[in-house]
Amino acid sequence: MKAVLALDQGTTGSTALVVDEGGRVVGRGYREITQHYPEAGWVEHDPEEIWTATLAAARDALAAARIEGSDISAIGITNQRETTVLWDRRTGRPLHRAIVWQDRRTAERCRRLDAELIREKTGLVPDPYFSATKLEWLLARCPRERAAFGTVDTWLVHRLSGGRAHVTDPTNASRTMLYDIAAHAWDEDLLALFGVRREVLPEVRPSSGAFGVAEATWFGREVPITGIAGDQQAALFGQGCVAPGSAKNTYGTGAFLLLNTGQERVRSARGLLTTVACDARGGPAYALEGSVFIAGAAVQWLRDGLALIGSAGETEALARSVPDAGGVTFVPAFVGLGAPYWEPRARGAIVGLTRGTTRAHLVRAALEAMAFSTREVLEAMSADSGLPLSDLRVDGGAAANDWLMQFQADVLGSGVRRPDVVESTALGAAALAGMGAGIWPSADAVVAGRHYRTFEPGARPEAAWREWQRAVRAVLAWAEDG
Repeated sequence: MKAVLALDQGTTGSTALVVDEGGRVVGRGYREITQHYPEAGWVEHDPEEIWTATLAAARDALAAARIEGSDISAIGITNQRETTVLWDRRTGRPLHRAIVWQDRRTAERCRRLDAELIREKTGLVPDPYFSATKLEWLLARCPRERAAFGTVDTWLVHRLSGGRAHVTDPTNASRTMLYDIAAHAWDEDLLALFGVRREVLPEVRPSSGAFGVAEATWFGREVPITGIAGDQQAALFGQGCVAPGSAKNTYGTGAFLLLNTGQERVRSARGLLTTVACDARGGPAYALEGSVFIAGAAVQWLRDGLALIGSAGETEALARSVPDAGGVTFVPAFVGLGAPYWEPRARGAIVGLTRGTTRAHLVRAALEAMAFSTREVLEAMSADSGLPLSDLRVDGGAAANDWLMQFQADVLGSGVRRPDVVESTALGAAALAGMGAGIWPSADAVVAGRHYRTFEPGARPEAAWREWQRAVRAVLAWAEDG
């Protein structure tokens, strides 16, 4: 048996899949990780916990598949992207907790940066979402002599390889605000701007190919690591969106929309990002991206912060139990607003509350927020690229919610296609690794056999859409007023 182990290290936990030679998922594992909030707007993870949770999830997946490590031919990795890890190159020990992509501590620094310079070189906007200002902050507070930086993929390869490999791929490098996406190289001007020495950074290698070897300690024998992509680009690849004009949305902690633009680097005039994705062979291509910082995390907040629900699975029935949101509009800008606004000072708001408001209305408003923010981003993408959207492919945990997917189709006025296996992120990493190891000549072995359910659009909820836009304008005005 030839099988690929796909490691998907996300914001709230680590997932592992075992994918057999026919592209079927034959084993799964999952472990949660702890969220740390040391100050308002700060979000951190323990890099050691990231590693141990990922390793445990991998071993759980192997056990579920009833195979040994000797049956694994290759490892693929996908990861939460901009999260920043700094460790001692000699000891391998973290020098600080990882600063998570959601973290806003460097917002003031970002406001002082040259937006045009950064957009021209990186395709990004100056925002604490990205890695550069996080790394700058860490380097100012941690020993620098033997420091090594990486996004989470780099950290996992470092641990798997016993410290021998310090590598990443273009999709992750393009999210650091240190990488020139036209030259496909670390940019010396940006390194100087943020005070980063070149030797601190990992080597950038193609997304499908050789990244190192996992030591025999972990799975019983050495296993090559042959595929890496940031989670959203991996999901785009795993959905088969390798042609210009194909788009996907991943509903996870946040919602992340990518539109493949092929070899054309589209410069957005509407608050979107230009980023590096993968072509059909795992080589570099370009995509437009819109990042919605809070999606499923709003449902987590309803569960953990307000105790309105016991599990995310309850939300579908609650949303169906009311004919509308009862006039309630929820803008979950807990850590600022991402695309297309890029306002880190924004904070969440729930408007339209009355004595008649119930938990069902609040839950429905939280789900509606995911659909409305998706429409905002897709309309900007279509206008920037000139590419029409025929349908939207979806994945991620919240994509399992039938009510949300139907509402999303209604809001967009176009079809929403959900695959039978919604773990597109891990499947994308598996496809890249399988190609890199020579198991598959292309990603078709993983992608072509998937089955989709299409949600066709019904009546568009235009009144609720206008209320959403009005609420967002109010949140932006409050942020501007300080």
